[in-house]
Amino acid sequence: MSKAEFREQIQALTSQLAGRELNQDLQQWLNAEHGPDSDTFRQLAEACRQGVDDGWLCQHEAGGIRYGRVFKPEADLQGFSVDVVDMNDCAGPHHRHPTGEIDLVVPLEGDAKFDDHPAGWVVYAADTAHVPTVTHGRALVLYLLPDGRIEFTR
Repeated sequence: MSKAEFREQIQALTSQLAGRELNQDLQQWLNAEHGPDSDTFRQLAEACRQGVDDGWLCQHEAGGIRYGRVFKPEADLQGFSVDVVDMNDCAGPHHRHPTGEIDLVVPLEGDAKFDDHPAGWVVYAADTAHVPTVTHGRALVLYLLPDGRIEFTR
């Protein structure tokens, strides 16, 4: 899996997200259409695992969390940026989503959950905030951020 192939996978998904409101309806739709039993989920999960193994994903580390921005927001990605984090039973820094956040949760070890969500999709609406937390194991979390916007709290 190359970075270019990964981008094509993300493009196929984000083309379906264009113009949609980030809310619980979108979360339900993503889990129904692209949930853990889907080809989309399996392909994205494998691409993330492969990218970490190959070193082009999660190439930075701070506080026990590996992370990295894969793609900046661009038109071919419908304005979404793409980040991936690798977390093992830990909490990340508190942050706010000015325009929302879409997360793909890929458990790697144990019964890992992200913010109490198992494998699948989690959607945060605009103007929400949280302390991203992985419990019960290790997980990769792929973040789609509209306009790449995120505000970390000091």
